[in-house]
Amino acid sequence: MKLFIALSCMFLFVTSCDKDDEDSNTCSTTKENIAGNYKVTGNTYKQTPTSQEENLLDDAEPCDLDDVITLNSNNTYQVADLGVVCTPANDETGSWSVSGSTLTIDGEPATIKSFNCKTLVAVTTDVFVAGDQITLTLTKQ
Repeated sequence: MKLFIALSCMFLFVTSCDKDDEDSNTCSTTKENIAGNYKVTGNTYKQTPTSQEENLLDDAEPCDLDDVITLNSNNTYQVADLGVVCTPANDETGSWSVSGSTLTIDGEPATIKSFNCKTLVAVTTDVFVAGDQITLTLTKQ
C-alpha cells in the first residue's frame, strides 16, 4: 500500500470532492485487464464514515499531477515522474497483484470499487486512523 500512502500523502491538504462516474460498465478484474499505464484522476480522503470527503488533488503540486503509474503484466509497477519533474523525482517501483475485488500493492490490500477497463477505483481503509478511507481513481492512458 506504499503507493496509496505515497500518493495520498502527496495530496493530503485539501477540501471537498466532486465525483464523476464516466462509465457504469464493468470489466473483469484480471491481471491482463488491469495491466497498463494510468494517471491519477481522483484521490479523496474521509477521516470518518460521516466526515465530508476531501479532494486530495485540489492542492497537489503540478509535478505530481502528470506522473504515470505503470502496472506491468509481470506484477511489478513503476511510477514515472514525467512532464514537470518534482525535486527530488517521485519515481518508484514495487509489486502489485489482483485477486477478485482485491488489489494489493506492495503487500497492502485495497478493495476495487469499480473497474470498466479504463477507469479503476480502489478504496483502502484504516490508513492514518481507524475508520478513515482513501479512494484512488486511476485512468488508463
